[in-house]
Amino acid sequence: MATTVENICQTAGCEKPAGLQCPSCIKLEISGSFFCSQDCFKGYWNEHKKIHKKKLNDLKKTVYNPWPNFKFTGSLRPWPLSDTRSVPVHIPRPDYAENGIPATERYAKSSGHIRQLKPEEIEGMRTACRLGREVLDIAAVAIKPGVTTDEIDRIVHEACVERDCYPSPLNYCQFPKSCCTSVNEIICHGIPDMRELCDGDICNVDVTVYHGGFHGDLNETMFVGNVGESSKKLIQTAYECMMKGISIVRPGVRYRDVGNEIQQHAHANDCSVVRSYCGHGINQLFHTVPNVPHYAKNKAIGVMRSGHTFTIEPMINEGVWQDVTWPDGWSSSTTDGKRSAQFEHTLLVTETGYEILTERPGGQPHFMTQNN
Repeated sequence: MATTVENICQTAGCEKPAGLQCPSCIKLEISGSFFCSQDCFKGYWNEHKKIHKKKLNDLKKTVYNPWPNFKFTGSLRPWPLSDTRSVPVHIPRPDYAENGIPATERYAKSSGHIRQLKPEEIEGMRTACRLGREVLDIAAVAIKPGVTTDEIDRIVHEACVERDCYPSPLNYCQFPKSCCTSVNEIICHGIPDMRELCDGDICNVDVTVYHGGFHGDLNETMFVGNVGESSKKLIQTAYECMMKGISIVRPGVRYRDVGNEIQQHAHANDCSVVRSYCGHGINQLFHTVPNVPHYAKNKAIGVMRSGHTFTIEPMINEGVWQDVTWPDGWSSSTTDGKRSAQFEHTLLVTETGYEILTERPGGQPHFMTQNN
């Protein structure tokens, strides 16, 4: 929160001198939103955020279009962004946190060597992945009509900080937010903004945390309110595709074979598999070798060995597989404007098979337990 000149705290009944101003109010140009402390701000949040909602409703009457010459493929449009959130200095962070350049990662990728983690490193991965799962589970509770994706980002950011985690997406190659929120036709890398989720949307939340020197990466696509049958089928198919890929993980399997399992199941359900993005190695580095494509007949290099850690994260489309990137340099949309869904787990190859490091307690993804 920004420090300002002294005013009176907005929390009902407080009336203490206030020197903090809500960052979302600053971004939305709402004046007079002052609080005496973080505790007062958080305690009054449910009431205070109504001011944001009113302002956003007013914004709907105007047109926000930062790219007037860009041809959107679907109905989704960009909305204003809030200020980038900060991480307390005591929390350890990856090398790119300050300048946006993952230098160590780029060097490791050039070597092509897939690391087999030592037992103590595997424990570090288990911890990071468990914390990442906790953060995603907290964010999932907030997915409902009327909530902005910026609010989801705030929840993710604060949940990371509370666990002494750095949100890995933040400033990774200059990404401006702490998680990715991909809605409807956005395949991946959607930037959280001031748009409210609408009844019938689908929303993917992609969370990665950095803790103890290791990254834990996962994502899920969820219903927003009441969704149509075609979206339910798409999300179910995307989840099943991920699990089909995971099912063959064990020592000796070629990484290229994962895509065969995924594509066969996607095509059997009249869906397509995005080819532009793939799963990846993950450990002390956010993204590293191996690459794990999700489509058949790919040319990925490498064979699974015990101690390898990597992600499987297929992006499954209702229509064609091709994608186009918005001018923000991140948001990837389907070229036909049809919807896309994705699921992701971080995996460990064991001596006899695999361990899902980011599995939800009980195993079921959130969409299976949502009331819809």
